[in-house]
Amino acid sequence: MMMKKVLTIVVLLVIAALLALGFSEAQATDGAASAEHKIDPKEIIFEHLGDAYGWEIPFSHHHRIPLPVIVFGSDGFHCFSSARVAGGRQWVDGSTTFTIPTDGDNHGHVVELVDGKEVKPFDISITKNVLAVWITVLIVIWLAFAMVRWYKNNGNKAPRGGLGACEMLIGFIYDTVIKSTLKDKTRRFAPFLLTVFLFIFVMNLLGLIVIFPGGANLTGNIAVTLVMAVLTFLVTNLFGTKHYWKEIFWPDVPLWLKFPLPIMPLIEIFGMFTKPAALTVRLFANMMGGHMIVIVLTLLIFIFSAVGGLFAGAGTVLISIPFSIFMLLIDVLVSFIQAYVFTMLSTIFISMAQEDGHGHGKEEHVTA
Repeated sequence: MMMKKVLTIVVLLVIAALLALGFSEAQATDGAASAEHKIDPKEIIFEHLGDAYGWEIPFSHHHRIPLPVIVFGSDGFHCFSSARVAGGRQWVDGSTTFTIPTDGDNHGHVVELVDGKEVKPFDISITKNVLAVWITVLIVIWLAFAMVRWYKNNGNKAPRGGLGACEMLIGFIYDTVIKSTLKDKTRRFAPFLLTVFLFIFVMNLLGLIVIFPGGANLTGNIAVTLVMAVLTFLVTNLFGTKHYWKEIFWPDVPLWLKFPLPIMPLIEIFGMFTKPAALTVRLFANMMGGHMIVIVLTLLIFIFSAVGGLFAGAGTVLISIPFSIFMLLIDVLVSFIQAYVFTMLSTIFISMAQEDGHGHGKEEHVTA
């Protein structure tokens, strides 16, 4: 039985190698016919990790699903398809000319051409990341309403399938992270923290899917993780207790550490901003690194095929595909771990801001 499984895996890998090589040869043929279709690993990696005005079509790097470009130029608002300016093409809308430069400082961004110069307009376009955020929001809302509808129609009967897995995750985060840390403040902050967990987890999973609506590297975009961290920062500090603010501006330390030089208050204020910075960088770096490893392993197939020919490409496929699958499975686990860690740290930061200065005494009284 074990031998059959091994043979099946080997056959599948060989078939995958032949398919990949066939695709690679097709790419190479197209590249010979047209220099602009050559595979550029650096371009592919950074385009996947970054934002774009179109959504890549699987197995065709040079074709995209166009998205609407919405900009405010020198003569007002303009809205047009990104296909009109893709690949460096110019689009004249009224008296204004727009394009997306293929190089230079404005590479990959819509610019307005004014007297031969590139001027960046006010850009509120629906880019790939923007659309992916909307899709994630809709999925999270759908999950929430699906759970509510289930319990409304079935009472306390446990759901099965996808809803059952969702309930298990929510229960796990609520009981082991939020409730165990916030105690009597759980109901106040649980909606925000559970939303943060589901939002990050769904974003991470969508980023691992190759085809639409997946493929957007949201949590590998530092702007997205920064916004999530800022939300935690606002919730932590806007709902902080008087004792929390007192410990920041006048902590319980020797007087010489806070007057006349406010050494400790400055350290505490600095710590307020290092917490969201840590949340931002931790989530961004881990998810971006995972995406980059999978892309590089996949690109090795085409690089070695172009350099070493058929046998080098086949050997690379047999190594790259298993490692890519392994890394994708690891990324699924990392997707959960990073959402869990972000939620856990956010819960701890909020809990620290909810101290009233009497918790320790109450604990000692109960213990006695």
